[in-house]
Amino acid sequence: MSNPQQLRYSKEHEWLSAAEDGVSTVGITEHAANALGDVVFVQLPEVGDSVTAGETCGELESTKSVSDLYSPVSGEITEVNEDVVNDPSLVNSAPFEGGWLFKVRVTDEPADLLSATEYDAHIAG
Repeated sequence: MSNPQQLRYSKEHEWLSAAEDGVSTVGITEHAANALGDVVFVQLPEVGDSVTAGETCGELESTKSVSDLYSPVSGEITEVNEDVVNDPSLVNSAPFEGGWLFKVRVTDEPADLLSATEYDAHIAG
């Protein structure tokens, strides 16, 4: 699967949708999901929490390891994906659809987010 062109990406392997009414959706990329292995537990920020671009805001636990989840932007959490909390395997099976993690009202967006082409080059090394 290729990385959707309409999304932007962080170097920490999160994706970010274009904002709708100031709110963007965040998830992890298929590359990250594959590297993690089978995700068995997801800890997400709470609705109302403030997140800061580049800072940890949760954890993903897989059969291989525990990895920090980073926020690609700064803002306030408006929604978390309870489906992923209840069924963490969605992160692996549908990272760009049903496996999204949270929605954030963006207050600040770093200039270093990558396009799909730039992200592909980043993961290629």
